[in-house]
Amino acid sequence: MDKIQQRIQAFTKLGDFLSQFSRKSIQKKDAIPYNDLFFDGFKHQLKIAEENNSWFTKDNLLFACENWSEALSEENIKNWVSKENLGKNKPKTVAVIMAGNIPLVGFHDFLSVLISGHSVLAKLSSNDKHLLPFLAKYLEYVYEDFKGKISFTEGKLEGFDAVIATGSDNTARYFEYYFKDKPNIIRKNRNSVAVLTGNETTEDFEKLSNDVFQYFGLGCRSVSKLFVPKDYNFDDFFRGMFNKQEIINNVKYANNYDYNKAVYLMSEFDILENGFLMIKEDDSYASPIASVFYEYYDDLDNLKIKLYEDREKIQCIVANGFHENEIPFGQTQHPQLWDYADSVNTLEFLAKI
Repeated sequence: MDKIQQRIQAFTKLGDFLSQFSRKSIQKKDAIPYNDLFFDGFKHQLKIAEENNSWFTKDNLLFACENWSEALSEENIKNWVSKENLGKNKPKTVAVIMAGNIPLVGFHDFLSVLISGHSVLAKLSSNDKHLLPFLAKYLEYVYEDFKGKISFTEGKLEGFDAVIATGSDNTARYFEYYFKDKPNIIRKNRNSVAVLTGNETTEDFEKLSNDVFQYFGLGCRSVSKLFVPKDYNFDDFFRGMFNKQEIINNVKYANNYDYNKAVYLMSEFDILENGFLMIKEDDSYASPIASVFYEYYDDLDNLKIKLYEDREKIQCIVANGFHENEIPFGQTQHPQLWDYADSVNTLEFLAKI
Protein backbone atom coordinates (compact mmCIF):
# COMPACT_ATOMS: atom_id res chain seq x y z
CA MET A 1 0.00 0.00 0.00
CA ASP A 2 1.46 3.38 -0.92
CA LYS A 3 2.09 6.03 1.72
CA ILE A 4 -0.76 8.34 0.76
CA GLN A 5 -3.23 5.43 0.96
CA GLN A 6 -1.90 4.62 4.44
CA ARG A 7 -2.36 8.24 5.52
CA ILE A 8 -5.91 8.23 4.14
CA GLN A 9 -6.67 5.07 6.12
CA ALA A 10 -5.24 6.60 9.31
CA PHE A 11 -7.53 9.63 9.06
CA THR A 12 -10.48 7.39 8.14
CA LYS A 13 -9.87 5.50 11.39
CA LEU A 14 -9.77 8.82 13.25
CA GLY A 15 -13.17 9.63 11.68
CA ASP A 16 -14.48 6.28 12.95
CA PHE A 17 -13.11 7.06 16.42
CA LEU A 18 -14.86 10.47 16.43
CA SER A 19 -18.16 8.86 15.33
CA GLN A 20 -18.55 7.66 18.93
CA PHE A 21 -18.99 11.25 20.11
CA SER A 22 -22.20 12.87 18.88
CA ARG A 23 -24.90 15.13 20.26
CA LYS A 24 -27.30 12.17 20.34
CA SER A 25 -25.01 10.05 22.48
CA ILE A 26 -21.46 9.28 23.54
CA GLN A 27 -21.24 5.55 22.96
CA LYS A 28 -18.25 3.23 22.86
CA LYS A 29 -18.11 0.94 19.81
CA ASP A 30 -16.33 -2.40 19.95
CA ALA A 31 -14.70 -2.30 16.51
CA ILE A 32 -12.71 0.94 16.94
CA PRO A 33 -8.94 0.33 17.16
CA TYR A 34 -7.17 1.38 20.40
CA ASN A 35 -10.49 2.32 21.99
CA ASP A 36 -9.46 1.00 25.40
CA LEU A 37 -6.55 3.43 25.36
CA PHE A 38 -8.33 6.46 23.98
CA PHE A 39 -12.13 6.48 24.43
CA ASP A 40 -12.29 7.51 28.09
CA GLY A 41 -9.35 9.86 27.61
CA PHE A 42 -11.07 11.76 24.84
CA LYS A 43 -14.25 11.99 26.89
CA HIS A 44 -12.12 13.59 29.59
CA GLN A 45 -10.50 16.00 27.11
CA LEU A 46 -13.95 17.14 25.97
CA LYS A 47 -14.85 17.84 29.60
CA ILE A 48 -11.61 19.82 30.14
CA ALA A 49 -12.17 21.78 26.91
CA GLU A 50 -15.66 22.72 28.12
CA GLU A 51 -14.36 23.81 31.52
CA ASN A 52 -11.50 25.80 29.98
CA ASN A 53 -13.62 27.84 27.54
CA SER A 54 -17.25 28.64 28.25
CA TRP A 55 -17.97 29.16 24.53
CA PHE A 56 -17.09 25.48 24.05
CA THR A 57 -20.34 24.00 25.30
CA LYS A 58 -20.84 20.25 25.22
CA ASP A 59 -23.24 20.70 22.30
CA ASN A 60 -20.72 22.72 20.27
CA LEU A 61 -17.85 20.32 21.03
CA LEU A 62 -19.88 17.30 19.97
CA PHE A 63 -21.18 19.13 16.89
CA ALA A 64 -17.54 19.63 15.83
CA CYS A 65 -16.79 15.93 16.44
CA GLU A 66 -19.83 14.92 14.36
CA ASN A 67 -18.79 17.17 11.50
CA TRP A 68 -15.23 15.86 11.40
CA SER A 69 -16.40 12.28 11.69
CA GLU A 70 -18.61 12.76 8.61
CA ALA A 71 -15.88 14.59 6.69
CA LEU A 72 -13.24 11.93 7.36
CA SER A 73 -14.80 9.12 5.34
CA GLU A 74 -12.45 7.24 3.01
CA GLU A 75 -14.49 8.29 -0.02
CA ASN A 76 -14.38 11.98 1.01
CA ILE A 77 -10.65 12.05 1.65
CA LYS A 78 -9.83 10.17 -1.60
CA ASN A 79 -12.06 12.50 -3.58
CA TRP A 80 -10.34 15.50 -1.99
CA VAL A 81 -6.70 14.44 -2.41
CA SER A 82 -7.21 13.08 -5.95
CA LYS A 83 -7.57 16.66 -7.19
CA GLU A 84 -3.93 17.47 -6.31
CA ASN A 85 -0.53 16.06 -7.23
CA LEU A 86 0.64 15.24 -3.71
CA GLY A 87 3.83 13.64 -2.47
CA LYS A 88 6.03 14.60 -5.41
CA ASN A 89 8.14 17.11 -3.47
CA LYS A 90 10.50 16.41 -0.60
CA PRO A 91 8.67 16.45 2.76
CA LYS A 92 8.94 19.77 4.59
CA THR A 93 8.03 21.05 8.06
CA VAL A 94 5.00 23.33 7.96
CA ALA A 95 4.22 25.60 10.92
CA VAL A 96 0.51 26.06 11.54
CA ILE A 97 -0.68 28.91 13.78
CA MET A 98 -4.24 28.11 14.79
CA ALA A 99 -7.17 30.26 15.86
CA GLY A 100 -9.32 29.25 18.84
CA ASN A 101 -12.73 30.70 18.06
CA ILE A 102 -14.49 27.36 17.56
CA PRO A 103 -13.55 23.78 18.58
CA LEU A 104 -10.92 22.10 16.35
CA VAL A 105 -10.89 25.13 14.03
CA GLY A 106 -7.28 24.37 13.06
CA PHE A 107 -7.90 20.72 12.24
CA HIS A 108 -8.26 21.21 8.48
CA ASP A 109 -4.78 22.75 8.23
CA PHE A 110 -3.36 19.99 10.46
CA LEU A 111 -4.99 17.33 8.25
CA SER A 112 -3.87 19.03 5.03
CA VAL A 113 -0.21 19.15 6.08
CA LEU A 114 -0.08 15.50 7.18
CA ILE A 115 -2.08 14.08 4.26
CA SER A 116 0.36 15.89 1.93
CA GLY A 117 3.29 13.98 3.46
CA HIS A 118 4.76 16.92 5.36
CA SER A 119 5.46 17.32 9.09
CA VAL A 120 3.32 19.71 11.12
CA LEU A 121 4.56 22.10 13.81
CA ALA A 122 1.40 23.44 15.45
CA LYS A 123 1.00 26.49 17.66
CA LEU A 124 -2.37 26.17 19.36
CA SER A 125 -4.60 28.93 20.65
CA SER A 126 -4.92 28.86 24.44
CA ASN A 127 -8.71 28.77 23.85
CA ASP A 128 -8.55 25.42 22.03
CA LYS A 129 -5.52 23.48 23.21
CA HIS A 130 -6.93 20.21 24.55
CA LEU A 131 -8.50 18.20 21.74
CA LEU A 132 -5.98 18.25 18.90
CA PRO A 133 -2.90 16.95 20.81
CA PHE A 134 -5.01 14.03 22.04
CA LEU A 135 -6.29 13.20 18.54
CA ALA A 136 -2.70 13.50 17.26
CA LYS A 137 -1.67 10.77 19.73
CA TYR A 138 -4.46 8.57 18.38
CA LEU A 139 -3.20 9.09 14.83
CA GLU A 140 0.33 8.07 15.89
CA TYR A 141 -1.07 4.80 17.19
CA VAL A 142 -3.06 3.94 14.05
CA TYR A 143 -0.18 4.94 11.73
CA GLU A 144 3.31 4.78 13.20
CA ASP A 145 4.84 6.88 10.39
CA PHE A 146 3.13 9.93 11.94
CA LYS A 147 5.42 9.59 14.99
CA GLY A 148 7.98 12.37 14.78
CA LYS A 149 5.91 14.22 12.17
CA ILE A 150 3.57 15.97 14.63
CA SER A 151 4.78 18.48 17.17
CA PHE A 152 3.21 21.25 19.22
CA THR A 153 4.94 24.32 20.60
CA GLU A 154 3.98 27.12 22.96
CA GLY A 155 7.19 29.02 22.36
CA LYS A 156 8.81 30.67 19.37
CA LEU A 157 8.36 28.86 16.06
CA GLU A 158 11.68 27.52 14.78
CA GLY A 159 12.91 25.06 12.17
CA PHE A 160 10.05 25.25 9.66
CA ASP A 161 9.96 25.63 5.86
CA ALA A 162 6.50 27.12 5.30
CA VAL A 163 3.67 28.53 7.39
CA ILE A 164 -0.12 28.62 7.51
CA ALA A 165 -1.36 31.25 9.97
CA THR A 166 -4.89 32.26 10.93
CA GLY A 167 -5.62 35.38 12.94
CA SER A 168 -7.26 38.78 13.02
CA ASP A 169 -6.61 41.57 10.52
CA ASN A 170 -4.13 43.02 13.04
CA THR A 171 -2.18 39.81 13.65
CA ALA A 172 -2.18 39.13 9.89
CA ARG A 173 -0.09 42.27 9.34
CA TYR A 174 2.42 40.99 11.87
CA PHE A 175 2.38 37.51 10.28
CA GLU A 176 2.91 38.94 6.79
CA TYR A 177 5.99 40.81 7.97
CA TYR A 178 7.36 38.05 10.18
CA PHE A 179 6.93 35.24 7.62
CA LYS A 180 7.67 37.24 4.46
CA ASP A 181 10.69 35.04 3.60
CA LYS A 182 8.77 31.73 3.82
CA PRO A 183 6.04 30.28 1.58
CA ASN A 184 2.88 31.17 3.47
CA ILE A 185 -0.88 31.31 3.68
CA ILE A 186 -2.01 34.15 5.97
CA ARG A 187 -5.72 34.32 6.81
CA LYS A 188 -7.53 37.39 8.12
CA ASN A 189 -10.96 38.14 9.54
CA ARG A 190 -13.86 37.03 7.39
CA ASN A 191 -17.60 36.86 7.93
CA SER A 192 -20.51 35.22 6.20
CA VAL A 193 -23.63 36.83 4.76
CA ALA A 194 -27.15 35.79 3.81
CA VAL A 195 -29.06 37.29 0.89
CA LEU A 196 -32.83 37.37 1.51
CA THR A 197 -35.37 38.14 -1.22
CA GLY A 198 -38.67 37.94 0.67
CA ASN A 199 -39.49 34.54 -0.89
CA GLU A 200 -37.97 32.49 1.92
CA THR A 201 -40.03 29.82 3.68
CA THR A 202 -40.34 29.23 7.43
CA GLU A 203 -38.08 26.20 6.94
CA ASP A 204 -35.43 28.40 5.24
CA PHE A 205 -35.34 30.72 8.25
CA GLU A 206 -35.19 27.84 10.73
CA LYS A 207 -32.20 26.46 8.80
CA LEU A 208 -30.67 29.94 8.69
CA SER A 209 -30.89 30.05 12.48
CA ASN A 210 -28.21 27.31 12.52
CA ASP A 211 -25.96 29.48 10.34
CA VAL A 212 -26.47 32.41 12.73
CA PHE A 213 -26.30 30.71 16.14
CA GLN A 214 -24.07 27.63 15.84
CA TYR A 215 -20.88 28.22 17.86
CA PHE A 216 -22.62 31.41 19.17
CA GLY A 217 -21.86 33.05 15.82
CA LEU A 218 -18.11 33.00 16.51
CA GLY A 219 -17.04 31.18 13.34
CA CYS A 220 -15.99 32.83 10.08
CA ARG A 221 -18.72 30.70 8.47
CA SER A 222 -21.33 32.12 10.87
CA VAL A 223 -23.81 34.51 9.25
CA SER A 224 -23.29 37.96 10.77
CA LYS A 225 -24.86 40.10 8.02
CA LEU A 226 -28.12 40.06 6.06
CA PHE A 227 -28.84 41.75 2.74
CA VAL A 228 -32.55 42.46 2.37
CA PRO A 229 -34.75 44.27 -0.18
CA LYS A 230 -36.07 47.77 0.59
CA ASP A 231 -38.96 47.87 3.10
CA TYR A 232 -38.24 44.29 4.16
CA ASN A 233 -40.44 42.92 6.95
CA PHE A 234 -38.34 41.00 9.49
CA ASP A 235 -41.27 39.19 11.17
CA ASP A 236 -40.69 35.88 9.35
CA PHE A 237 -36.96 36.11 10.00
CA PHE A 238 -37.53 36.48 13.75
CA ARG A 239 -40.08 33.65 13.73
CA GLY A 240 -37.45 31.39 12.16
CA MET A 241 -34.85 32.39 14.74
CA PHE A 242 -37.18 31.64 17.65
CA ASN A 243 -36.25 27.95 17.87
CA LYS A 244 -32.83 29.05 19.19
CA GLN A 245 -34.26 31.04 22.13
CA GLU A 246 -32.54 28.72 24.66
CA ILE A 247 -29.20 30.29 23.71
CA ILE A 248 -29.89 33.17 26.12
CA ASN A 249 -29.52 30.65 28.98
CA ASN A 250 -25.78 30.58 28.32
CA VAL A 251 -24.38 33.09 30.82
CA LYS A 252 -21.56 34.34 28.59
CA TYR A 253 -23.91 34.84 25.64
CA ALA A 254 -26.48 36.60 27.85
CA ASN A 255 -23.80 38.95 29.20
CA ASN A 256 -22.77 39.87 25.66
CA TYR A 257 -26.41 40.37 24.68
CA ASP A 258 -27.04 42.71 27.63
CA TYR A 259 -23.82 44.64 27.09
CA ASN A 260 -24.28 45.15 23.34
CA LYS A 261 -27.93 46.06 23.79
CA ALA A 262 -26.97 48.70 26.36
CA VAL A 263 -24.32 50.13 24.02
CA TYR A 264 -26.81 50.33 21.14
CA LEU A 265 -29.50 51.95 23.27
CA MET A 266 -27.14 54.50 24.80
CA SER A 267 -25.91 55.38 21.31
CA GLU A 268 -29.59 55.72 20.28
CA PHE A 269 -29.18 53.26 17.41
CA ASP A 270 -32.35 51.80 15.93
CA ILE A 271 -32.40 48.10 16.67
CA LEU A 272 -34.96 45.31 16.42
CA GLU A 273 -34.67 42.51 18.96
CA ASN A 274 -36.53 39.49 20.30
CA GLY A 275 -34.98 38.91 23.72
CA PHE A 276 -31.94 36.96 22.50
CA LEU A 277 -30.94 38.48 19.14
CA MET A 278 -30.62 42.07 17.93
CA ILE A 279 -30.53 43.25 14.34
CA LYS A 280 -29.15 46.61 13.34
CA GLU A 281 -28.73 48.40 10.02
CA ASP A 282 -24.97 48.69 9.47
CA ASP A 283 -22.49 48.67 6.57
CA SER A 284 -19.99 46.44 8.43
CA TYR A 285 -19.74 42.68 7.98
CA ALA A 286 -18.56 41.77 11.49
CA SER A 287 -21.35 42.11 14.04
CA PRO A 288 -20.88 41.74 17.83
CA ILE A 289 -22.08 38.59 19.60
CA ALA A 290 -25.89 38.34 19.90
CA SER A 291 -26.42 40.72 16.99
CA VAL A 292 -26.68 40.53 13.21
CA PHE A 293 -26.24 43.50 10.89
CA TYR A 294 -28.40 44.13 7.85
CA GLU A 295 -28.19 46.29 4.78
CA TYR A 296 -30.79 47.09 2.13
CA TYR A 297 -30.25 46.47 -1.58
CA ASP A 298 -32.06 47.89 -4.61
CA ASP A 299 -30.98 45.44 -7.23
CA LEU A 300 -29.61 41.87 -7.06
CA ASP A 301 -27.13 42.43 -9.90
CA ASN A 302 -25.66 45.46 -8.12
CA LEU A 303 -25.50 43.41 -4.92
CA LYS A 304 -23.51 40.72 -6.77
CA ILE A 305 -21.02 43.38 -7.83
CA LYS A 306 -20.76 44.70 -4.27
CA LEU A 307 -20.15 41.24 -2.82
CA TYR A 308 -17.54 40.53 -5.48
CA GLU A 309 -15.74 43.76 -4.62
CA ASP A 310 -15.88 42.84 -0.91
CA ARG A 311 -14.91 39.19 -1.48
CA GLU A 312 -11.79 39.50 0.73
CA LYS A 313 -14.10 40.11 3.70
CA ILE A 314 -16.58 37.30 2.98
CA GLN A 315 -16.29 33.58 3.73
CA CYS A 316 -19.73 32.27 2.69
CA ILE A 317 -22.79 33.62 0.88
CA VAL A 318 -25.99 31.93 2.00
CA ALA A 319 -28.83 32.25 -0.50
CA ASN A 320 -31.28 30.41 -2.72
CA GLY A 321 -30.72 30.93 -6.47
CA PHE A 322 -28.70 34.13 -6.13
CA HIS A 323 -25.05 33.20 -6.64
CA GLU A 324 -23.12 30.37 -8.33
CA ASN A 325 -21.02 29.75 -5.19
CA GLU A 326 -23.84 30.16 -2.69
CA ILE A 327 -24.36 27.83 0.25
CA PRO A 328 -27.90 26.56 0.99
CA PHE A 329 -29.65 27.74 4.14
CA GLY A 330 -28.45 25.78 7.18
CA GLN A 331 -25.25 24.43 5.64
CA THR A 332 -22.49 26.93 6.50
CA GLN A 333 -21.20 24.84 9.41
CA HIS A 334 -20.99 21.64 7.34
CA PRO A 335 -18.07 22.40 5.01
CA GLN A 336 -16.59 19.74 2.76
CA LEU A 337 -12.86 19.06 2.84
CA TRP A 338 -12.50 20.99 -0.42
CA ASP A 339 -14.34 24.07 0.91
CA TYR A 340 -11.17 26.02 1.66
CA ALA A 341 -11.03 28.92 4.11
CA ASP A 342 -10.58 32.23 2.26
CA SER A 343 -10.89 30.24 -1.02
CA VAL A 344 -7.16 29.45 -0.87
CA ASN A 345 -6.45 25.85 -1.90
CA THR A 346 -4.31 24.56 0.97
CA LEU A 347 -3.46 21.25 -0.70
CA GLU A 348 -2.29 22.98 -3.86
CA PHE A 349 -0.04 25.22 -1.75
CA LEU A 350 1.35 22.21 0.12
CA ALA A 351 1.97 20.26 -3.09
CA LYS A 352 4.23 23.04 -4.41
CA ILE A 353 6.42 23.99 -1.43
